[in-house]
Amino acid sequence: MRHDYKLKDYPQGRARRPLRRHHVAAVVSFAVCAGLVALWVDRPAEGKQTAEVARSVQTLPLPPAPAADQAHLPDDLAPGAPAAPSETVAPEPPGERTVLEVRSGDSLDRLFRRHDLSVADLQRLLALKEAAPHLKRVRPGDTFEIHHDGASVLGLTRRLDETRTLVVEQGEAGYEARFLEHPVEIRLAQATGQITSSFYAAGLAAGLSDGTIMRLAGIYAWDIDFALEIRRDDWFAVVYEEIWQDGAKLRDGEIVAAEFSNQGRSFRAVRFPDEDGRASYYTPEGDSMRKAFLRAPVDFTRVSSNFNPNRLHPVLKTKRPHRGVDYAARTGTPIMAAGDGKVISAGTQGGYGKTVVLQHGGNVTTLYAHMSRIGSNAKVGRRVKQGDIIGYVGATGLASGPHLHYEYRVNGVHKNPRTVDLPKAEPVPAARRAEFAAAVAPLIAELDRLGPPLRLAAAD
Repeated sequence: MRHDYKLKDYPQGRARRPLRRHHVAAVVSFAVCAGLVALWVDRPAEGKQTAEVARSVQTLPLPPAPAADQAHLPDDLAPGAPAAPSETVAPEPPGERTVLEVRSGDSLDRLFRRHDLSVADLQRLLALKEAAPHLKRVRPGDTFEIHHDGASVLGLTRRLDETRTLVVEQGEAGYEARFLEHPVEIRLAQATGQITSSFYAAGLAAGLSDGTIMRLAGIYAWDIDFALEIRRDDWFAVVYEEIWQDGAKLRDGEIVAAEFSNQGRSFRAVRFPDEDGRASYYTPEGDSMRKAFLRAPVDFTRVSSNFNPNRLHPVLKTKRPHRGVDYAARTGTPIMAAGDGKVISAGTQGGYGKTVVLQHGGNVTTLYAHMSRIGSNAKVGRRVKQGDIIGYVGATGLASGPHLHYEYRVNGVHKNPRTVDLPKAEPVPAARRAEFAAAVAPLIAELDRLGPPLRLAAAD
């Protein structure tokens, strides 16, 4: 989905399209990126440039899942010589070749029978400890290359992901399984952009992919309302990964550092992993970019009614305080938990219609009303995480159209969800501050070098 964040030149301008506040779950070793950015900072500043950061080459154990990538760094950054690349191309087995494509409701057993392949051979394939997990779990769109002599299966090949292929071949002692690797390179790229019509258009003009544009917006989801607060002459600078394989770019990877200037306020973010390898974004001082609550817990098209103690009710036509914010959205749009919490109410509540109430820390509660349907995990007593789907937009209760009515209360007192100060998530632990400072220093230096687009243009 493309989100075109239209801007307005007047202070209360509203955008047409929303930001879906999703965050990327994939985690790439930050130490590799941070260490190699230092090599990249001193290169010429003209144009978009990239620098190879790491090559991932490994021997995958059979089983379990592959071990962490081994990064081959330059001699002055990593001890020891780089390991030789592993085999990446499987020899072509003898016999016929048939490609099996999984459709809805298919299993390998059905596919083998449909193509007159030996089911007994399939059972022997499934008996292989290393191969079984990748043969039993199949999804529509998966493909298998089968090499066979009539019904007799001589071998099987399945591409598991962009870095691994499963190969099963018939040997003297029966079938044998192995994994082929397809090493990838992680390169760092940089881009800057200035907003003249919309954030999305500025991102495309800077050479960013749709996914990277959305990830950049997601980093600042707690500080900037991308539907309502983007203005002309806002600007951004971003340092991000590109994933390459065999000389071709596969996709963009994670953003490792970014700066966003919105209405004169500048926000910087750098990526840093915790001790378990899960990465988050922090300010250069080590404070979390993430807040304990989302500003807007739904992908909305517009704010149809703001927090207003003197509002005229659109249905009852009487003066009735509006103690929340209404976000207009299509029926069925997912509603997310604004923060970690416990479900204390889920059901129909008079004029609120189908409603969920969450209890959070700090005596904070949030309410989500007029749902068309309550989410399956929004059961009373169950704990939910920020971003979990707890229901879907509707118009139940006293509602003039589909929207989410969202309330934020502290000690039972209603606060304006759009302006209330939101508590921050945990900062970088004190014990890791020195490690953090050393890791992000080259990234901060790169942001200093990039600077705002206007300054770069003047320098040129």
